[in-house]
This record gives sequence, structure tokens and C-alpha cells, in this order.
Amino acid sequence: MAQRPGLTLAAVDEAVLEAGRGLVGDRYYLGCGTFSGSLRGKPDAEITLIEYEEIVRFNQSDGTDRSPGAFRRNLVTKGVRLNELVGRRFRVGAAELEGIRLCEPCGHLAKLVSPSVVKRMAHRAGLRARIVSGASIKKGDAVEVQDAV
Repeated sequence: MAQRPGLTLAAVDEAVLEAGRGLVGDRYYLGCGTFSGSLRGKPDAEITLIEYEEIVRFNQSDGTDRSPGAFRRNLVTKGVRLNELVGRRFRVGAAELEGIRLCEPCGHLAKLVSPSVVKRMAHRAGLRARIVSGASIKKGDAVEVQDAV
């Protein structure tokens, strides 16, 4: 989570997800994220997720050791294919989310991480989701897939 654009994302052990808004305290929740203006009012602006396995794959292919926070997503998952969650509802702990679309890497992320991130993370950089029902979530909470929307 970062409270302002450009700040390094900080890992937290517990966070609150608010339906219709996002991750409480995050820059997009506060309306000051880099893309807040263009995403305002869109459900896919609420929360982003990325697979830990894709971060490891990128680091190996790029010869780097970027932290998960470098990729600027709200939640890091393990053991779940996020691309398969577009159009599906799923739970993270007690919160219910709906996958909206892939969260593709952009020029802004390329400036912050590496120019190669756009090509190497295309279709692998995560998922944009809306929060159907909010809750407090904790590090280690399971991701449980539900039925299609």
C-alpha cells in the first residue's frame, strides 16, 4: 500500500477492503493515485492483484530481484492463476471480489521497474477487480474461486 503516488509500496499484515472504494488508506482509495482521474468511478479501480510466481518469473528472465511492491499492485497471491478470474467471483479471506479485466503493464510501470516489463509481463501483470463485499483481510488468507458472474 502507498498513501501517495511515487511512494514505495509497503507490505502490511492486515488491510481493510471497502466495497465500491478499494483498499482503505491506499493512494487510489484516497483519490490521489497516478491514474485516479482516468479510473474515477470505474469498478476496476478498486483493487489490483498480481501472482507472486509471475514476479519470480520476471526477476529470473530480467536478471533482477525486484520486490513484489515494485510492481505496484495491492495484493500479491500465490498458487492461483489470476487470468482465469476475469468475469468470476472469488474470495480473499472474508472479502468477496469480482475479476474485471487484466491489469496490463504500462509505460509508467516501465519507468519505475524496467522497460522490459511491458513485454515480459504482458498478460501476466495481474488482475483488476471490484470489491463486492468488503472485509478485513490478512497476509496468508486463501483465495477461493466461486462461480462465474
